[in-house]
Amino acid sequence: MIRFWIASLQLAELFVSSLVHMLYGFYIFSSAVAGDLSQALNETFFKPNTNFEVKHESPTETTTTTVNADNLPPIVLVHGIFGFGKGRLGGLSYFAGAEKKDERVLVPDLGSLTSIYDRARELFYYLKGGQVDYGEEHSKACGHSQFGRVYEQGHYPEWDEDHPIQFVGHSAGAQVVRVLQQMLADKEFKGFENTNENWVLSITSLSGAFNGTTRTYLDGMQPEDGRRMKPICLLQLCRLGVIIYDWFDIPWLKAYYNFGFDHFNMSWKKAGIWGLLDCLLGNAGPFASGDWILPDLTIQGSLRLNSHLHTFPNTYYFSYATKRTKKIFGVTVPSGILGIHPLLFIRVLQVSQWRHPPDVSPPYKGYRDEDWQDNDGALNTISMTHPRLPIEHPNRFVANDSDCQPLEPGIWYYKIVEGDHILFIVNRERAGVQFDLVYDSIFERCRKHVFRKTRPTLPNQTHQ
Repeated sequence: MIRFWIASLQLAELFVSSLVHMLYGFYIFSSAVAGDLSQALNETFFKPNTNFEVKHESPTETTTTTVNADNLPPIVLVHGIFGFGKGRLGGLSYFAGAEKKDERVLVPDLGSLTSIYDRARELFYYLKGGQVDYGEEHSKACGHSQFGRVYEQGHYPEWDEDHPIQFVGHSAGAQVVRVLQQMLADKEFKGFENTNENWVLSITSLSGAFNGTTRTYLDGMQPEDGRRMKPICLLQLCRLGVIIYDWFDIPWLKAYYNFGFDHFNMSWKKAGIWGLLDCLLGNAGPFASGDWILPDLTIQGSLRLNSHLHTFPNTYYFSYATKRTKKIFGVTVPSGILGIHPLLFIRVLQVSQWRHPPDVSPPYKGYRDEDWQDNDGALNTISMTHPRLPIEHPNRFVANDSDCQPLEPGIWYYKIVEGDHILFIVNRERAGVQFDLVYDSIFERCRKHVFRKTRPTLPNQTHQ
């Protein structure tokens, strides 16, 4: 009997691992996960610094102050689609151990498939503490509970304008932080009427999903509106797998990996058989209401989000856009075989060759297929540099780091890096030296701008 239960547990764990890895293969992960398992056990792989030199620059003088790590604001690493925070997947690090490079780093576990709106709400309460409140109006419209997980103790309860936070977001995680900052500016959190945009000191994006991706249409989103799925597609398989996984609601499997839909009450205890059928038939649940991540990652979905998101004059912005394509005789193709994950190589080729259906209205005025051909296997490079739809935000291309010294707030500085979408996550060995160079640069930049410069408040430069 004991052997039977052990075998059953091993089979169940194999099932969930296979499901998660299959879904990763659809988007950003796959067998690269295995290469990082041994690194998760090595606690001394990175040597964290306990003190940092913070430079305060002015036009006339530069001074250096040593600041204790305990007094520094945390750097919060926000994962992307199908991602996970600290403690999930047996202790695997989504950011490939980069969090060990600094003493004050937080890695929240947000919904891996939930909408950008829901993730932003979860991120706020993860930091401040309390019960996640998704908002009464939004919850009713999307058919889920208004309240979610309870954080008895926030991970940074002192967070406010005088104690701002620096965020690093990968993929959809970068857009989550932008939505959170806008929520803070609009004072959307009940009981926290003193919030404002200055609670965010800096946002660093790694392959950020600012303007959507044509990859969503390849996987099954309808290019007509960017909201609905095609009847037969990869995303439909994903939908069925997630619904069944959440319906069984096995506690230890949920602790191992969670898609984040608990507030939709899809478990067998609450939904029953009829509730399961409703979800499978598309009459209920996140996939029916559209309150999940894929509609937010279409070009149309990003336009809807961006229409009310601002770039703020007192926040520092930096973006790393990845690219794995080149032009040969005017045709965009993968830039090589070496250095690209095998599953993403095919995706790089597919995205570079995708064309918007001629019988469907383009997602925005002036859309051109050739602008969206360069990509990293998951996102188009044009989408990752800076927010540009429906209005282009202040931006500056960076060829060398010296081009942005000193860094000015209110401007999106961006670099284009040769690499695929999982270059700086999951498996450090694939990125090699470039991994350390990028993360060292990010943390150094965060610590250098640990104190916001005193400057007059300017009117928003992007949306009037």
